[in-house]
Amino acid sequence: MPAAGDSLRRCSAFLINRSLHFTHAILLFFAAAVAGTLNAVAGGGSFVSFPILLFTGVPAVEANATNTFALWPGLAASTIVFLKRLDAPLRLLIPFLLTSLAGGWAGALLLLHTPQRTFLHLVPWLLLSGTLLFAFGNQIRAIAGRTSVVDDLRQLSWQAITLSSVVQLLLAVYGGYFGAGIGFVILGMLAALGMRDVLAMGAIRTLLAAACNVAAVITFIFAGAVLWPQCLVMLGGALVFLTGILIGSS
Repeated sequence: MPAAGDSLRRCSAFLINRSLHFTHAILLFFAAAVAGTLNAVAGGGSFVSFPILLFTGVPAVEANATNTFALWPGLAASTIVFLKRLDAPLRLLIPFLLTSLAGGWAGALLLLHTPQRTFLHLVPWLLLSGTLLFAFGNQIRAIAGRTSVVDDLRQLSWQAITLSSVVQLLLAVYGGYFGAGIGFVILGMLAALGMRDVLAMGAIRTLLAAACNVAAVITFIFAGAVLWPQCLVMLGGALVFLTGILIGSS
C-alpha cells in the first residue's frame, strides 16, 4: 500500500509532463463556478467539476483532492451566510462538528492510501451512489421525517445524540474520501431527529460539510495531493460564485 507521500511524486510527474492547456483551464473555471452554485443550493457540485478534472487528464486521486480544495471556499462562504439559520442546540452541534472533522480526516487519509488504479475503478460506483442520493434525496428526507425522534431538538436524549453522531462520523469518512451526495443523507438524518425547517436543515448540512472538507483539505495539502495550477483556476471560477452569494446576502 503506497504511503501518502507517494502522492507528491505522482503530482510532480504529472506537472512536469503535462502543462495546463488553455481550453482545459476554461472548462475548469466554469465547472467550478457551476459546482459552487450547486453546492450552495442543493449539493452535488462534484458531479460537474470532478469529471471535468478527469477529462483534462488529472489522475483520479489528485482530481478528487484538487476538487475538494477548489470547492471548499464557496462551501465555507455559504456556511457563513447561512449561520443565522442555524437552529440546533450546542449539545447536538458540537458532537456533529467533532465527528465531521474526525471523519473528514480519516476519509482523506483513506483516499491517499488508495492506489490510483483501485480508486479509478471505484469512481463509477462512487458517482452512481452519489447520483442515487441526489435523485432520491427528497424521498430519503421524507421517509426519515416520518420516523422522527422528537419534535424539539432540545429534548433529544443523549442516546439519540450519540447514535446520530456515529452516523455523522461514517458520513464524514465518506465525505473526506469522495463525498458526492452526502448532503442529502445529512438532511435525512436531521429529519429523523425531528427537524422540519428546511432552511435550518440546509444551514446545518452546509456547516457539517464544510467541517468535513476542511479536515480533508488540510490533509491533502500536507500530502502534496493538490494540483495547484488546476486548483487556482477552479478557485477563480468559485470566486465568481462567492462574489455573487456575498452580494446577494448583503
